[in-house]
Amino acid sequence: MTELKASGKALPRFEETEGLGPQDAEFVGDLVAVLEKHGNLDRFGLCLLHDHFPLGEDEVLVETNDPRSRTLQVHVEKAGETKHVKPSQWRFLRHEPDSPDTASRHGHYQVIQLCSPLDLCPGRER
Repeated sequence: MTELKASGKALPRFEETEGLGPQDAEFVGDLVAVLEKHGNLDRFGLCLLHDHFPLGEDEVLVETNDPRSRTLQVHVEKAGETKHVKPSQWRFLRHEPDSPDTASRHGHYQVIQLCSPLDLCPGRER
């Protein structure tokens, strides 16, 4: 199984990652400024990229939830076979214009998690 890689190397396991801290203040300030400039401050945020298990290039995580029990569940599906249609998480990629993957990855990002409004994705009106 081929692992998805954003920078040419596999993502670290969760227990090996470091969350945001004081050393990231300038980075976060710059990111907030860019989001504000483009009117996206209330649309996008950050998540800690990590792997709990490898995903193949033809796989995607799918999120479902149950608002009554207040639970979220995530499972793996084949990207070409899923009926979940609304991307909810993306991974930034280095831009490689000559790469055959560029068209499928939209150039600078790759969809890594999907949700369907029919499956009660976050934000669905109740």
